[in-house]
Amino acid sequence: MKPTRVLALAALFCAAAVCAAEPASPSGVLNLAASAQAEVTRDLLAVTFTTSREGADAGAVQAALKQALDAALAEAKKAAKPGAVDVRTGNFSVHPRYAPKGQAMGWQGTAELVVEGRDLAAIGQLAGRITTLTVARVSQGLSREAREQVEGEVAAQAIRAFRAKAAAYAQQFGYAGFTVRDVHVADGGGVQPVLMRAGAAMSEAAAAPLPVEAGKAVVAVSVNGSVQMTQ
Repeated sequence: MKPTRVLALAALFCAAAVCAAEPASPSGVLNLAASAQAEVTRDLLAVTFTTSREGADAGAVQAALKQALDAALAEAKKAAKPGAVDVRTGNFSVHPRYAPKGQAMGWQGTAELVVEGRDLAAIGQLAGRITTLTVARVSQGLSREAREQVEGEVAAQAIRAFRAKAAAYAQQFGYAGFTVRDVHVADGGGVQPVLMRAGAAMSEAAAAPLPVEAGKAVVAVSVNGSVQMTQ
C-alpha cells in the first residue's frame, strides 16, 4: 500500500475517533437568570475629621498638627464604645511646598481622625464637640450583620424566582418539567455607601451636632445558570 494512502486512511481513522469521542450537544437546555432585592436601613456611620497647617519649619507644622489631633482624639475617646463609636487616626503627613518654578516655599501638612460605628446619634453629637478639626467626609454604610440578616431570605426569593421561570419556560416549550444542570448564586457584595462632603459651612457650625438621618441600602442576590428541560 502506498505511503500516501496509508496516511490518508490514518487521518480518516483519527477524525472518526475524535467525532465518536465528542459527546453530542445536549438539547432542551435553557439558560436563565433571576434576582431579588430588599431595602435595609443603613446602620453604620463614618465621619472623617481633618485639619491642615502651613509654615516655614517642618517641626512646627508637625507640632501644630499633633496638638490639634491630640485635642480631637481626647474628646473622641470620651464617647468611644466598641462597635457603637470606634475611633482611629487617619492620614498624617507633612511635605514641602514648592513654588511654580520649583523653589521650596515652606511646609504643609494634614491630619485626620475617623469616628465610625452604629450609634449614629452619639457620633453626630461628638462631631459638634470636636473643634480643633473640621468635618471632611460623612459616609453611611450597612454592617455585615445587618446585611446577613436579610440576605438569606433575599437569596431564597431569587432561587424561587429562578425555579418559577424555569418551570414556566419549560411548559411553554412543551416540556413536562426540568432538572437543574448548573447554577450560580451571587450577592451584591459591599453595599455602596452614601458619601457626603463637608465644606466651610460645616466648620462654621462646629459647635452644633452633626445632623444624621439613616438612609436605605439595597441588598440584592442574583441567580443564573442552566436547566435541562425534561419530557
